[in-house]
Amino acid sequence: MDQRLEKTVKVINPLGLHARAAALLVKATARMPCEVMLECDGMEVNGKSIMGVLTLAAAQGSDVKIVCDGEGAAQAMEAIVQLFEAGFYEMNP
Repeated sequence: MDQRLEKTVKVINPLGLHARAAALLVKATARMPCEVMLECDGMEVNGKSIMGVLTLAAAQGSDVKIVCDGEGAAQAMEAIVQLFEAGFYEMNP
């Protein structure tokens, strides 16, 4: 069943959506069949494109809207939200 999900998350890792974090995000979304879009400060990019994610330049504290549309949207959303909530695994415990 196709579905469209939207959620806004906050960038909590100190370095924001830099190259390593963007690579993790793209790696998580590339295998998903759904469309993934990210929006920050009015700019919307393809969540499966590392260059697109980097152009958001989302710093710590930024709000990023995630839109997953199509088959596997729930799984994609879960994977992306988990990365954001884990601070892209850059946070000290």
